[in-house]
Amino acid sequence: MPDSIPDNQTVPAEVVVKRPRLLWLDALRGLALIAMATYHFSWDLEFFGYLAPGTSTEGFLRLYARAIASTFLCLAGFSLVLAHYPKLRMEAFLRRFAVILSAALAITAATWWFTPEGMIFFGILHAMALGSLIGLLFLRLPVVVTLIAASAAMVLPSLYRSTTFDTPWLWFAGLSENLPRSNDYVPLFPWIGALLVGVALARVLVDQDWLGRVSRLPDGPAWLRWAGRHSLTVYLLHQPVLIALVFLVSHVVPPPAADPVQSYIGSCEPACAAQGNTTAVCQAFCACTLDRLATQGLLEPLQSGAILPDQDERILALASECTARIQTTP
Repeated sequence: MPDSIPDNQTVPAEVVVKRPRLLWLDALRGLALIAMATYHFSWDLEFFGYLAPGTSTEGFLRLYARAIASTFLCLAGFSLVLAHYPKLRMEAFLRRFAVILSAALAITAATWWFTPEGMIFFGILHAMALGSLIGLLFLRLPVVVTLIAASAAMVLPSLYRSTTFDTPWLWFAGLSENLPRSNDYVPLFPWIGALLVGVALARVLVDQDWLGRVSRLPDGPAWLRWAGRHSLTVYLLHQPVLIALVFLVSHVVPPPAADPVQSYIGSCEPACAAQGNTTAVCQAFCACTLDRLATQGLLEPLQSGAILPDQDERILALASECTARIQTTP
C-alpha cells in the first residue's frame, strides 16, 4: 500500500495495481512460439510426404507437443493473475477473451474447409479461452486449493472416462471413451491443470512480493520479446507461412514416393478409429483389408484414386469379409 494512504483508510475500488512488464515473460512466450513452429514444421513435412505417416504424433514429437501446449497454458494462467489480480479488469478481460475466441473459431472454420478429417474443433486457443474463464474462479482462492484442483484435473482422464462424453458436444471435456480425431486436440481435462499451475505460481510471486526479484531475470533479445508480446498474431500467421514454404520446396525437391503399405495403414487406422473402434480392432481390420487388397491387386488403384472405396463392389466386399472375421475372432 502506498505510504500516502493511511492504514485506517481503504483503497478506492478504482485503483488498479500497475505492475512493470516482465520482459522475461515475453521472451519465454517467444521461445514457446519457436518450439511450436518447429513442431508444426514436422507436421507439415509429414503432410507433404517428407516424413513417414504418424511421425509427428508419436515418440519424442508427441511428448514435445504436449510440453509446448503445457507451457502456453501455464503462461496463460500466469498472465491472467498479473493482469487481473487482485482486481478483475472486466472490460480488458472481455476484450482479450473475444479476440482469442474469434481466433479459435477462425481456426475451426479454416480447418473444416481445408482438412475436414482432422478439423480443429477444440485446440490450444479454444483451451485458452475456456481456461481463462475458469481461471477467474481461482484468482482469489487459496493457492493450495488451486494446486489441488490442478492435480485433480491432470489425473481425472486416466481415472474416469465414459461413453456419455462421446457426443460431439462434450468432446471438449476430454473424457470420451473414444477420442475424436483432430490435428490439434487440447481438451479441458487434463489441460486446465497446466493453466491452474500458472495461476498458482503467479499468486505465490504476487502474494510474497517477489515480482521485483524475478523481474531481473534474463529477458533475451528484442526480437524474441517482440514475438512473445504479439504471440497471437505470430501464432495465427506462422503455420500458413510454413505450409507455403514447404509447398514451394515440394515443387523444387519433390518428396520421396510414399510406401504404399505405410500410406494405407496411416490413413486406414485413423479413419477406423474415428468411427469409434478400439486401436486393436482398427489394427486387425486394416491388416486384413491390406492383405486382401494386395492379393487382388487393388492397393495401387485404390491409393491412386482410380477406384473409390465406397463405390467399388470389390472393396466393399473385402471390407465386409474383414469385419466379419474380426467379429468372430475371440
